[in-house]
Amino acid sequence: MKLETERLVLKEINEAHIEDILRIRSSEVINQYVKRNSPKTNYDALEFILHIKRKTQHKEIIFWGISYKDRLNLIGTICLWNFSEDRNTAEIGYELLPDYHRKGLMSETLRAVLEYGFNQLQLQKIVAITSRFNENSKMLLLKQNFVLEAGKKDEHNPDNIIFRLKNTKY
Repeated sequence: MKLETERLVLKEINEAHIEDILRIRSSEVINQYVKRNSPKTNYDALEFILHIKRKTQHKEIIFWGISYKDRLNLIGTICLWNFSEDRNTAEIGYELLPDYHRKGLMSETLRAVLEYGFNQLQLQKIVAITSRFNENSKMLLLKQNFVLEAGKKDEHNPDNIIFRLKNTKY
């Protein structure tokens, strides 16, 4: 499943993206806000890619690598995952290498994925969970009209806050 924006292409990741995935998922700047086991080697990155491919085949996740249209290397990722049983709600997750922050790239990417989620998948709601300390992520979500769900807590990480965006068609 490929999506395009003005400057970017969102595409499936594969084994050719091992070094890009290693760079993105082991970034200290990104990982200060995310609790995960980040890859240490190319083998770890390959395992992650194969894991994503399996989840994609089973329709548990839709995962895109983000790159400029004229380049092969990935500068970030974005996904829809954690679908509700009725497939009306999904969670969105995203990350972008620090060199590409503050250029409007993630706003452009997020708009494309939200449009896909609401129009193609007919989602009624998209949820985003981010660190309360990640000002860039909070601003990005608010810019896209996400609303903070003040009473909701992330049971896995008390530092996270939860945003939601409802499909205006429902």
